Amino acid sequence: MKAVANPSRMYRALVERDRTFDGAFFAGIRTTGIFCRPGCGAKKPLRKNVEFFASATEALRAGYRPCRRCTPLELAGATPPWAKRLFELVEASRGVRLTSQDLVRADIHPARAARWFKGRFGMTFQAYQRARRVAAALPSLRNGSPVGVLADVSGFESESGFRAAFTQLFGAAPTHVADAATLLHAQRIATPIGPMLAIANDEGVLLLEFVDRRALATQIATLRRRASGPIVPGDNAHLRRLATELERYFAGDLRAFDIELVARGTPFQERVWAELRRIPCGETRSYAQVARAIGHPSAVRAVAHANGMNRIALLIPCHRVIGSDGSPTGYAGGIWRKTWLLDHERGQTRAV
Repeated sequence: MKAVANPSRMYRALVERDRTFDGAFFAGIRTTGIFCRPGCGAKKPLRKNVEFFASATEALRAGYRPCRRCTPLELAGATPPWAKRLFELVEASRGVRLTSQDLVRADIHPARAARWFKGRFGMTFQAYQRARRVAAALPSLRNGSPVGVLADVSGFESESGFRAAFTQLFGAAPTHVADAATLLHAQRIATPIGPMLAIANDEGVLLLEFVDRRALATQIATLRRRASGPIVPGDNAHLRRLATELERYFAGDLRAFDIELVARGTPFQERVWAELRRIPCGETRSYAQVARAIGHPSAVRAVAHANGMNRIALLIPCHRVIGSDGSPTGYAGGIWRKTWLLDHERGQTRAV
């Protein structure tokens, strides 16, 4: 069995229903013959009745059946088919607000949609719709379209309602935002080691982080200040390309990302991040080695701090920086993820 954490830690994650470990391991329950995700809400088993697997395939080969409650064969954090259908309905609505009755006719329960959107985006489905309609109006606003006309075509009952929604989303009235910076699109992307939040504008990717990172809110606030643009749920060409490259990376088919990044920081931070991108897949560097490479051999602590301030995980591979003793220290996404990523990349290198 290949596991990313010791059995005691995995068992604790299982009984605590710790969803941050979703995709890291699977638990086979001997008494029922099923296997589950760490975050499964089923009855807590005794330790002696549990064995752990690194993949769903291993659990299946051991004779376990997938749990119907936590559906371990589905990628952790993946968008369910009904939600994909709902996204399509929103995009096809062309500014017309979808009501609860519209969702029922599409065989989608409104309460289910509300819970899922609240958990994924931190807003209700209706708030998501408002954000998408307001964001879609921004290009026309910049081109000089009257606010009253935009309110009508965006599906708002009144101009005042449009202005209120616009101000809530962008933090300023429509007339003040017409010349604002580019919109920042945010989207969750499922990975085998947990869902990630990606944010991109027309230039490239500005943020990619695991959603359970403690400092994520701070990173987003810093990004908002530096980018001078509003963040709204959505999609663009860079996010679509990112999803494709991440899928290939986790499948073992991609060793170097080739997507445009927008990594803004202090001059020192940007030098560190540029050096991190030079570390080949399957290799590691110590903080001291990175410090010497950028011409500041005594700035080991500053390098470690810049490493921790990286907002674009995986693409700027801060997980490839390790302690001088070879230990996988200091990773905001969790040491178990760092270990998983390094093992994954070494496996890719051996396969070449």
